[in-house]
Amino acid sequence: MDFIKTTEADSNYNHLEMMDLSELIKNINNEDKTVAFAVEKALPQIEKLIEQIILKLKLGGRLFYLGAGTSGRLGVLDASECPPTFGVSHDLVIGLIAGGDTAIRKAVEFAEDSTTLGWQDLQAYNIHQNDIVIGIAASGTTPYVISALKLCNENHIITGCITCNYDSPLSKTAQFPVEIIVGPEFITGSSRMKAGTAQKMVLNMLTTTTMIQLGHIKGNKMVDMQLSNNKLVNRGVNMIMSELNVSENEAKELLNTYKNVRLAIKNYNNGNK
Repeated sequence: MDFIKTTEADSNYNHLEMMDLSELIKNINNEDKTVAFAVEKALPQIEKLIEQIILKLKLGGRLFYLGAGTSGRLGVLDASECPPTFGVSHDLVIGLIAGGDTAIRKAVEFAEDSTTLGWQDLQAYNIHQNDIVIGIAASGTTPYVISALKLCNENHIITGCITCNYDSPLSKTAQFPVEIIVGPEFITGSSRMKAGTAQKMVLNMLTTTTMIQLGHIKGNKMVDMQLSNNKLVNRGVNMIMSELNVSENEAKELLNTYKNVRLAIKNYNNGNK
C-alpha cells in the first residue's frame, strides 16, 4: 500500500509500562491537544461534505453512517443523538455498524472484513439516490465500508468518508473524503484514541451545522429538542420565559399545551395563548 498509514505508525513514546500515572496522563493529554489542529486542516473537505448532506436532506433524503468497531460506534452515537437534540425523525440520520447492533457493545469477529454485508445493510433501508452515505474508518482500509461505498457510487448515491490516513483506499473511493491526519497514537495502532476523537469532532460538525442550516436551532437554542426528561422540560420552560418575557407559570402552560418549544413560541406570537 502506497498511502501513509499514520494510524499504524509507531508511537512517539516507549516503555509506557515504566511511566508513573502523572506522566501517562500528561503525555496522553499532550497528544490529544494536537487533534483539533488536525481537524482544522481538513475544514475545506468537511465543508464540501456538509454541503452535500444539506442538499440531500433538503431533497428528502437521509444521512447514513457506515463503520466498524470504534468508527461504527461513533457513527451510531452521533445518529442516535440527532432526534433528542434536534427533534428530527429517527429515520433521518442512521448509523450502521459491521456486525449489527450486537457489535455496539461486543466486537463481532471478522464482520468488518466482509465485502458484501455493508451494501446489504444499506439495502435493508431501501437506500436511494436522494440519500448520502458516509463511511467512517480510521485506517481507511475497512472492506465492509469500502465495498459498500463502491456500490453506492455505482448506483449514483453520493458518498463521503472520515478517515485518519492520507490517500487511503477509502479516500479514493469516497466522492467527498475527509482526511484527519492525527499522527501516531499514544499506544501504537490504538485508533480509539486520537483518531476516534478526531472522528467524533467531525461527526459533531456534520450534524450540528446541517441541523442549524435546516432550521432546527433558533438563536443558539435547541428549540426542537425532545422533552424526554425533567431537565429538558425545565430548559424548555426557561427558553420560553427568555424568548417571550413571560412568567414561569405561563411558560409551563405553553409548553404543556404545545409539547414543543418552537411551537409554543410560534403560537404565542401568533396570538394563540
